[in-house]
Amino acid sequence: MTRPQLSATPREASGKAVKRLRRDGILPAVMYGPDLESRAIQLDAHEFELLRRRAGRNALLDLALDGDRPQPVLLHAVQEHPLTRKTLHVDFLAVNMREERTVDVPIAMVGQSEAVEKLGGVLLHLRDTVQVRSLPDDLPPSLELDISPLDTFDAVLHASALRVPPGVTLITDGAEAVARVQPPRVEEVPEPTEEEAAAAAEAEEAGEGAEAPTAEGAPAEAAEPEAASES
Repeated sequence: MTRPQLSATPREASGKAVKRLRRDGILPAVMYGPDLESRAIQLDAHEFELLRRRAGRNALLDLALDGDRPQPVLLHAVQEHPLTRKTLHVDFLAVNMREERTVDVPIAMVGQSEAVEKLGGVLLHLRDTVQVRSLPDDLPPSLELDISPLDTFDAVLHASALRVPPGVTLITDGAEAVARVQPPRVEEVPEPTEEEAAAAAEAEEAGEGAEAPTAEGAPAEAAEPEAASES
């Protein structure tokens, strides 16, 4: 299997000097592993972003350090700026291709739910990730979950419904709920308090006892005008 490739060089800058590297388009990183001493490295930030968009989470790639033979590594951790989401630092984990690894992979929702489309419900992600185990070459970037069975508000999808590819073992308990649909919220009219109810009753009684006006708004009985005197 052809893996994405990245080139890196040893990094001497640390602390505040790392900010200067980022301004120059250089991404600070570190590479480590069970049989490898941790090494501070740096790589082209733009090249890394292009690879990350293409390969996704838990990407397995070949990292060539300072012209040496490429080594298989996992994209183990990515530190991002909380506002701009710009990558600030990356951890690469050197792996043995013959040893299985346990990692967290995201859940990718696919399909359409009738409870959402027709009943106006809200899709709830009860879990964003699940844990799987496989050889490095078989690690999936995500696991798909078909949400079409969510046709009522009582329906629940469990981890066992995830599409797990061959060579991958689901470690998360298959009985764990991962998605359901919440009914739409209905605005409730608050019940009046006893004081409000009593006040409303008094106002109604007072209204019934009031003298009704005529159509023109004048009192029902008006004094007849005096007859004009004959000339």
